[in-house]
Amino acid sequence: MSNTIVADAYDRPLRDVRISVTDRCNFRCPYCMPAEIFGDRYQFLPREELLTFEEIERLTHIFVRLGAVKVRLTGGEPLVRKNIEELVERLAGIDGIDDLTMTTNAYLLPQMAQTLKGAGLKRVTISLDSMDDDVFRKMNGRNFGTEKVLEGIEAAESAGLTPIKINAVVQRGMNDHTIVDMARYFKERGHTMRFIEYMDVGTLNGWRMDDVVPATEIISRIDAELPLEPIDANYRGEVAMRYRYKDGGGEIGVIASVTKPFCGDCTRLRLSPEGSIVTCLFANVGTDLRGPLRSGASDNDIEEIITRRWAIRDDRYSEERASMTDELRGQRDKVEMYHIGG
Repeated sequence: MSNTIVADAYDRPLRDVRISVTDRCNFRCPYCMPAEIFGDRYQFLPREELLTFEEIERLTHIFVRLGAVKVRLTGGEPLVRKNIEELVERLAGIDGIDDLTMTTNAYLLPQMAQTLKGAGLKRVTISLDSMDDDVFRKMNGRNFGTEKVLEGIEAAESAGLTPIKINAVVQRGMNDHTIVDMARYFKERGHTMRFIEYMDVGTLNGWRMDDVVPATEIISRIDAELPLEPIDANYRGEVAMRYRYKDGGGEIGVIASVTKPFCGDCTRLRLSPEGSIVTCLFANVGTDLRGPLRSGASDNDIEEIITRRWAIRDDRYSEERASMTDELRGQRDKVEMYHIGG
């Protein structure tokens, strides 16, 4: 089967695939998996409903034939999926993938970084919302301190899972007073900080526009102490607006999907743990691939399902959000972020 580049209703190609390997996580961040909802009795997907590694590998081959060149493993927390390094090794063997990465909270990374690198993982993005221990304990919902995450970052660096990016979701009144300290800390260590506007992903996090710290404010706060200048994107569809330090000490990124939507260049497809493809982080429904996979569908059949779905894709929720009333936003069901990754 030859490669076929597909484009959606707005002529956006399929370039990036985010594969959520589990809906489970060892954190309970309020903006993603609030502890009062995802408690000890919460029923996550049973093992038999998750895609197997073989099924994920097969689908990834098809995504690559349709134009995907970047694959990111997410969750939930991908490192809680048993034997995740086996999946990494399978995907690393697929010709055509230029960038095989993982987003993780890094809590389990100290003991796994070297194995993941050996299996073929290229780099990691690490979620860390504050360097302030008290703030971080509150934001991860498990009272975990920053120590294990920092150990995970060191382990990733030692293993060569670089360049390392650090993601922080910024919420007003929660951690916005710590962003300059974070920028300074990782500037000194040569890692790229990326600050993310708090988004209304899913329906469970109690999102309010008042809790969003706009990208312009994030940049101005950092610029006041660590002077910045804007730089161009690395590629079409890059989600972060990039800025470099004027003293040459690296760069930061800001993801502004609330105040400066980038739907027009969105090239991302998401695969849920149970095998549905989702064409937008704010989608309310996916397209099932697991059923056809387990019913004997051929690769051609699966490719046709994906192509047909991508061809009619017209998602641009972030651009539409501004014109929605609070009531309308609240009425719209959306897939939860823990289920399809960020």
